[in-house]
Amino acid sequence: MDKLIYTAMTGANAAAYRQAVLANNLANVSTNGFRAELSTYRAVPVRGDGSATRVMALEATSGFSDLPGAPQHTGRGMDAMTTGNSWFAVQGSDGTEAYTRNGSFEVDSEGTLKTNNGLTVFSDSSSPITAPLGAEVTLGSDGTLTAKVGNQPPTGIGRLKLATPTADDPLKRGDDGLFRTTSGDPMPNDTTARLQLGVIEGSNVNAIETMVGMIQTARQFEAQTKLMQTAETNDRSAAQLLNMQG
Repeated sequence: MDKLIYTAMTGANAAAYRQAVLANNLANVSTNGFRAELSTYRAVPVRGDGSATRVMALEATSGFSDLPGAPQHTGRGMDAMTTGNSWFAVQGSDGTEAYTRNGSFEVDSEGTLKTNNGLTVFSDSSSPITAPLGAEVTLGSDGTLTAKVGNQPPTGIGRLKLATPTADDPLKRGDDGLFRTTSGDPMPNDTTARLQLGVIEGSNVNAIETMVGMIQTARQFEAQTKLMQTAETNDRSAAQLLNMQG
C-alpha cells in the first residue's frame, strides 16, 4: 500500500513544482526580455533495501526557451533590441557580470547608465558607463554611446557590451532572474553584434499555452491526490478485514 501512496505523493509534489514554474512564467508575460523557464518530469528509482520497485517522480527545470520575444516598437532612442543571439551585460545584485535581453536604458541622477529596472549597464570593458550630468545621450546601432552637453560637440562615452553565448559555455538562469555562463566566467565582447533602435524585446512567454499547461497540471495534481485518498481507503478497509479475522 505504501508503494501507491509514495508514488502518488511524489507525483503530486512534482505537479505542484511545475505549477509554480508555469505561474512564474505567466507573471512575467509582460516583462521585457523575459525567457520562459522550461520544465520536465523524470523518474528516479528509490535506493535502499526493499525499495527496488519504488520510483519517485521529480520535476526538473531543463533550461529556458531561447526563442526571441516579440519586438515592441517604442520610438525611444534609448530602447534597443539585439538583432541576433547577443545579450546585454549588466551588474548583478551580487556584483558579478550577468546578462539580460532587456534593452530599455536610462541615465540616473548620478550619470550612470542603467536599465529601466535599475541594473547598472556594463561597457565593452566590463565597467559601468557614466555620462556628464545634464548631457543628452545617444545610442548607436553598434552599441556606441555619445553624450552632448549644451552646444558642445558630442563625445563618445563608451560602448555597450554585447555578448553572444556559445554551445561550450551556455547561459543559465540565476535566482535573481539574470543569466550567467555555466562556467561562471564573463563572456567576451562581440564586436559584430548590432542593435535595432527604438525597439525593445518583449517576453517570449505564450500566455495561452502557459494557461493551458496550468490547467493540465492542476488536473494532474488532483488525480494524484485522489490516488492517495484511494490508498488510504484501501488501507482502512484492509485493516477492518484483518480485525474481523483476528
